[in-house]
Amino acid sequence: MKKTHLLVSVLALTLFNSCRNSDENDNESLSKQEVHAKIVNVTNHDGRPFSTGSGSVTGKFVSGPGGGVLMQGFYWDVPEGGNWWNTVKDKLTAWSDSGISAVWLPPASKAQNGAYSMGYDPTDYYDFGNFNQNGSVETRFGSRAELEALITKAHAENMQVYADIVINHNSGGQSQANPYTGTNTWTDFSGVASGKFLRSYNDFYKNSYGNNDEGSFGGFPDLCHANPYVQDWLWGRDDSVGKYYKNVMKFDGWRFDYVKGFGPWVVNNWNSNVGGFSVGELWDSNVNTLEWWANNANSSVFDFAAYYKMDEAFDNGNLNVLNDDMMWKRNPYKAVTFVANHDTDIIYNKMPAYAYILTHEGYPTIFYRDYEEWLNKERLNNLIWIHNNKATGTTSILYTDNDEYIARRNGYNGNPGLVVYINNSSSWQERWIETNWSSQQIKDFTGNSSWYPTTQGDKWVKIQAPPNSYSIWSLNQ
Repeated sequence: MKKTHLLVSVLALTLFNSCRNSDENDNESLSKQEVHAKIVNVTNHDGRPFSTGSGSVTGKFVSGPGGGVLMQGFYWDVPEGGNWWNTVKDKLTAWSDSGISAVWLPPASKAQNGAYSMGYDPTDYYDFGNFNQNGSVETRFGSRAELEALITKAHAENMQVYADIVINHNSGGQSQANPYTGTNTWTDFSGVASGKFLRSYNDFYKNSYGNNDEGSFGGFPDLCHANPYVQDWLWGRDDSVGKYYKNVMKFDGWRFDYVKGFGPWVVNNWNSNVGGFSVGELWDSNVNTLEWWANNANSSVFDFAAYYKMDEAFDNGNLNVLNDDMMWKRNPYKAVTFVANHDTDIIYNKMPAYAYILTHEGYPTIFYRDYEEWLNKERLNNLIWIHNNKATGTTSILYTDNDEYIARRNGYNGNPGLVVYINNSSSWQERWIETNWSSQQIKDFTGNSSWYPTTQGDKWVKIQAPPNSYSIWSLNQ
């Protein structure tokens, strides 16, 4: 959630681990994208129609060998007026045609500020814009019927829909005498319009279970996950929040907000009882902390380690830092990579950053405003196509200095993989590099280079990259 608007968001999308094939070799290990394509999308690996590799595609999304791409389908302070669900729904076909396989939506339930809220101050988890409370019937984004129409349309386009889940804190309760504080607290949620998950002071810290958990936020009532009643309503009972969102509203996965505020066991229990994809927003650049949380939560986590390294690399002219450790290097199956989101947007030189996350392991995320408003959509679509069709196998870094970065995806299961060359300098650069391919013609699938070199028998070849840009090479087929 927005730091400057009282809340801090945590992106956690869980990518499932998968056993590697017993017959794979060192250059054919199963990447996170293949796992995502196999588990999240019920499709084959025939890929999508294409002509020259320009990135143009047609038809509903079918995950190719590289898997899919996540769209963050909102930004902070999207327009008020209850039309956002319709806005997103109208874009789903184009997103699917571009190769986007899932969309992450903002918190969908009624919050304290009603029609003006971005949803990060939740009051009634079961009011999706169909009850008259907190000053409105609809949420900022629209009505329940419009949300359901969006989800139905996404599924028709073979896309998944992830819900933003805010369970650290609540807001909008009534005042009540609280024996654990000796004061009145805003913890009376017994009158929520849905009649579900009624809460009182003992469901929030401090209470009979203790004074606090891992962290509170912004002075809001801090939900007590140690309380069995809270656990039952969040993920246990048949009409719990998690199961209602999955089975009734038909959400496919979860982005857990501000997971610093509660133990990773909470997300682990949710995932065990509810299922679906999950990713946590653990705002921490320490890769050890990210890996610890992902393992204990049994969830994916946003790769903030990669995020801050990309800022240093692409904005500060130090591509050498891309050699440093990141979550996608520790466990690509549980790393969700991103260039910007609704909370933080510090990377200025974004296209090389997108070239990086869309050619490397991890589950890449596209920010709505980058795609729809700020960057070149054709170039982003080209990178999405390359990701879905060429970004397979493990990663080998071939060369780095302050201005240049070259990495190879080693391919998997007959897919040739790729070589990405990022150039931060102000002039064309050339390098001899070792590829996966012997005596075969390659080309730059971005179209930035007009070269069509043939690799030598020992797999070496000279490639080039334009100034302040990138090239991405694979077999000319």
